[in-house]
Amino acid sequence: QVQLVESGGGLVQPGGSLKLSCAASGFRLGYFAIGWFRQAPGKEREGVSCISTQHGSTDYVDSVKGRFTISKDNAKNTVYLQMNSLKPEDTAVYYCAVRRAGSSCSGYVPDDYTYWGQGTQVTVSS
Repeated sequence: QVQLVESGGGLVQPGGSLKLSCAASGFRLGYFAIGWFRQAPGKEREGVSCISTQHGSTDYVDSVKGRFTISKDNAKNTVYLQMNSLKPEDTAVYYCAVRRAGSSCSGYVPDDYTYWGQGTQVTVSS
């Protein structure tokens, strides 16, 4: 059974940091691209970052470049999202998902991803 489980969310003050984890089971990383998305109340789900677990290449949307870092540990079958210098506008439920086709990151259309996790809440507030 293929499953992704996110963890690591919480409440943090502006300027703080959090590290999210996306643990995969039922399949092995190393052949897929994994994307992180987020969805704030009343807004559409948006892509944040992506990593090719085969090639190690990464991608970030402009709003998080220089603040977020995506990484992987294929041995632990886990992808991480280190989030620094957090802002109130980063508040959202964060999800990870597997890109349906190909091992490279190529855009953030939600329908191009599958096996969504349940999400983890990130709240940035003073």
